[in-house]
Amino acid sequence: MRRRARPHTDWCARDHRCNLAEHRSEEIVVELPGHGRAVLTRVLVDGGGEYADVRLRIALTPVEPTARRQLGTLLGDLRTLVTRAALAGRPTPARYRGAAE
Repeated sequence: MRRRARPHTDWCARDHRCNLAEHRSEEIVVELPGHGRAVLTRVLVDGGGEYADVRLRIALTPVEPTARRQLGTLLGDLRTLVTRAALAGRPTPARYRGAAE
């Protein structure tokens, strides 16, 4: 199978992170020692779409009911985050564009 190589983008890491089907940026790491870590990578896939690849590691309490509550809160907040990010990428309707600019 042969794929046509896509040119690197301005933000591409231009190293082993790129492969035949995608280009990846350098990782942006946010670390809160003892609490958690987030790693964000920008990705351009073969079809031309761009995505944010986000990995999270969050410390959970050893107390089971509390850990479950933490996970529930995390899932709810992730849903809100994904929804807000998706809505931010939608074009502004023409009738509101003047007020937004």
